[in-house]
Amino acid sequence: MLNKLAASELVLNEDGSVYHLNLLPEDIADKVILVGDPDRVPKVSKYFDSVEIKKNKREFYTHTGTLRGERISVMSTGIGTENIDIVMNELDALVNIDLQKKEFKTEHKSLKLFRMGTCGSVNPDVQVDNMLVTQNVVGLDGLMNFYQDYHFENEFSKNFLEKFPYEKIKPMLYFSEWSEELGEVFKDAKYHGNTATFPGFYAPQGRELRLKALDDKFLETLNGLGITNFEMETSAIYAFSKLLGHQAITVNNVIANRRRGEFSVDHHQSEKRLIDWVLERVIN
Repeated sequence: MLNKLAASELVLNEDGSVYHLNLLPEDIADKVILVGDPDRVPKVSKYFDSVEIKKNKREFYTHTGTLRGERISVMSTGIGTENIDIVMNELDALVNIDLQKKEFKTEHKSLKLFRMGTCGSVNPDVQVDNMLVTQNVVGLDGLMNFYQDYHFENEFSKNFLEKFPYEKIKPMLYFSEWSEELGEVFKDAKYHGNTATFPGFYAPQGRELRLKALDDKFLETLNGLGITNFEMETSAIYAFSKLLGHQAITVNNVIANRRRGEFSVDHHQSEKRLIDWVLERVIN
């Protein structure tokens, strides 16, 4: 593979920033908190001691500053793994590609990525308004099948694939796991679990409006295969981190228990506790 990238492959803005994130290499810290909702970015950065960078384009908002003397960034990704495809490739480009020369750097930099989001639980024993850290993840969106070099397998993935009954969906599945090093940082979370990342909010998550979902026992079946919770981003974050040499972990606020039909009475309050709890551990 040639080291020089064509202009059509690494698209830059007029100021030399990466196309979607609208960032220059100096705009990003080595530790990045990823949130879905752009409105959550200032909710996190208000805890910073100072904020030096505020940039945005479309749904991608980034604040970079310092917290307890260490540089840190918070960035919104929007919803879904298709957005994570953009975020992870452009974050990696910022630190591992010379944007001016459009050449790969000889020295690799590894980012530490902390997804701070929300999720629903398929395990009836998981209580809402608590934090859940993802250890293993299965992606049902198919994204990593477009990448030639990705393969991941462990005991969880082998057991899941062996028992997964939906043959039409099975070819799309891919797996990954947390960074063990970052997992140690969050070892005191109330819950650690296995997450399913879905490609949509309605039928993929068992919801029905005017269209019928595949199977009204889908969530229950996933729970029987060892799935604790579900959301829409972690599989791609973990998989790209494995492929590109970064470290990643997801800490989610459980705002719904679908098996019990419960939803958080005040998820804004539990969101605040999540932010406090994560920031205390990201910079310690």
